[in-house]
Amino acid sequence: MPDSILSSSAALAEGLHEEMARDETICIVGEDLVAHAGIFGQFKGLPESFPGRIIDTPISESAIIGLGLGSALTGLRPVVDLHFSDFVTCCMDELVNQTAKIRYMLGGQVKIPMVIWCPDGAGIRAAAQHSQSLEAWFVHTPGLKVVVPSEPADVKGLIKTAIRDDDPVMFFQHKKLFAKEGPVPAGDVTIPLGQAAVKRPGRDVTLICYGSGYYLCEEAAGKLEGLKIGAEVVDLRTLKPLDMHTVAGSIRKTNRAVIVHEACLTGGFGAELAARIQEQLFDDLKAPVKRVAAKDVPVPFSPSLEDYVLPQVSDVVEAVRSIVNR
Repeated sequence: MPDSILSSSAALAEGLHEEMARDETICIVGEDLVAHAGIFGQFKGLPESFPGRIIDTPISESAIIGLGLGSALTGLRPVVDLHFSDFVTCCMDELVNQTAKIRYMLGGQVKIPMVIWCPDGAGIRAAAQHSQSLEAWFVHTPGLKVVVPSEPADVKGLIKTAIRDDDPVMFFQHKKLFAKEGPVPAGDVTIPLGQAAVKRPGRDVTLICYGSGYYLCEEAAGKLEGLKIGAEVVDLRTLKPLDMHTVAGSIRKTNRAVIVHEACLTGGFGAELAARIQEQLFDDLKAPVKRVAAKDVPVPFSPSLEDYVLPQVSDVVEAVRSIVNR
């Protein structure tokens, strides 16, 4: 069947619909799912198609994660909706002390097939408490897998894989990308966790990105082409497990790397990735690894200040020029 042109929101709904039709143990729990089909319309049509398996909960993130963990332990495959990733702060004990550790502490006698779905990111003028990118916290937590898709096809392919995984998966989907459209394969097409994608070939520098950073890198690569600089774009798609094989292959070709993410610079995932590149690929580098990220301040509500704080295409272009022209 030919690809369909879908938004990221519709791609998520299609992937969930296919998985729920395939496996009756899958359920979705969270706030406003039945009444409003989710705050981004991402669950549209699911309550009608699967009555009783889409469950509205009270406004208590601790209870929602606890419900998800308990149902996973007893044989279901829950998808838990946290509404905004920022609210994960309300259930950190349930996530990092319970969900992430129980399978290990019980010697693998149980499985935790649970997806924690976290809309994240800034750019929608939602201010400091609804605009964060917190993925690095969970990469740092053993026992959790971390997925950050960019294009609609990745959203569908990765949500299907995450649901089928027997470990808890944090699934970060950028709020500003729900309306982004792109081709999505029809049918049962999955994307393995830990498999990055080279989405644009290049010869002079590797742009390593995920989530919203992918679109910054694609636009920057187009501008760099006008400057006779060939930028290769590597979309990580999953941060844990991490596909260092694809990253290394690209850097050994281009000999330069710029890491781009929307999370703030200090302690962001780019720091971990830059360290690994330095440890494993030092002799392949012609210039230091550069990072492009948000400034280390809470995300402002003012549109002009928010744009100033967040990384822009011009920041990516300038970072590349600074290492190509050394």
